[in-house]
Amino acid sequence: MSKRKICVVITARPSYSRIKTALHAIKHHPDLELQLVVSASALLDRYGSSVNYIEEDGFTIAAKVFNVLEGENLTVAAKTTGIGIIELSTIFYNIRPDIVVTIADRFETMATAIAASYMNIPLAHVQGGEVTGNIDEKVRHSITKLADYHFVASDDAFERVVKMGEDPKFVFNTGCPSMDIASEVLQNTKLNFDPVEKYKGVGLPQEAFENGYLVVMQHPVTTEFSESKHQITETLDAILEINIPTYWFWPNVDAGSDGTSTGIRIYREQNENMPIRFFKNMKSDDFLRLLSNAKCLIGNSSVGIRECCFLGVPVVNIGSRQNRRFRGPNVRDTGYRKDEIVDAVRGWINSERPQPNDHYGKGNAGGQIAQLLSSLPLQFHKTITY
Repeated sequence: MSKRKICVVITARPSYSRIKTALHAIKHHPDLELQLVVSASALLDRYGSSVNYIEEDGFTIAAKVFNVLEGENLTVAAKTTGIGIIELSTIFYNIRPDIVVTIADRFETMATAIAASYMNIPLAHVQGGEVTGNIDEKVRHSITKLADYHFVASDDAFERVVKMGEDPKFVFNTGCPSMDIASEVLQNTKLNFDPVEKYKGVGLPQEAFENGYLVVMQHPVTTEFSESKHQITETLDAILEINIPTYWFWPNVDAGSDGTSTGIRIYREQNENMPIRFFKNMKSDDFLRLLSNAKCLIGNSSVGIRECCFLGVPVVNIGSRQNRRFRGPNVRDTGYRKDEIVDAVRGWINSERPQPNDHYGKGNAGGQIAQLLSSLPLQFHKTITY
């Protein structure tokens, strides 16, 4: 009996951490063959070259799709998605997967979902049913309607997917695979590597971080992309005033990223003594270990809502990007103003750390997903019954 071919498409640096343990489980499952496709910003050096970490972890890449256009604006996002559909359609035709797996809610994942659906290939969606701000809200729910199988990360996500008319027989609360990695980190949170030596970056030397540090990860909001430069400047002002050594991670490829990046570069030129070390990316386990030892995470990344919830890391969540997503006791929300951010960070520093919360998974998602992919009936047709 031939193995069932599972094609997983990774489009961005967070996508890899959100599926890594499932990839391992698929690779080692006796009835499955992993076909790994890496595309979009996951291939680009300025966003951290996630492809390098994928290869270092021992995965064989079946195909690479270079489809990101230059510009980082709304038109480019639409065109990048269109190119992705064209390129992925050719790849799917050539490798003939039995199931395609797409991850989360970034605009690049829409290309995967459309190509697979129009080619009558069963589509599995990881991390559907959640709510946020940004264009991600539309993308995620659109992919839910295109998908045939749903591997959600929480009870409330399960309920939303079912309310959208999906058959409960094909909706599974597996938890998020990134919580599998967080679970391993939680067993031993000691910072067992030198971030500067291992990942280079620019800014403060490593010895400046010995007495504690903050972490910042702030992305542009596509529905507010014209404000991205102003928004990031407010956060930079806040970090300068708080004056605690900070590891700062570069923004992703969303529309407005050029404004965010420009704001950071101009600020660095005007403020030579910023208490910051800038990085592009880190391996997922190193990043979560760095977070678990931080005084606070600041910004608008979903890692603050999800992985930091599991790890019990204090978070100051800025703005609307994570609008209405479930928050654990580790999150305090603010607007974009410097004084709000400063007050929230200082509030966490002067408070007890929050308790870990397993809302988004218990640390066993990857194996569950692989087992389901091996046993679910192959289907690509569905009809709304309500």
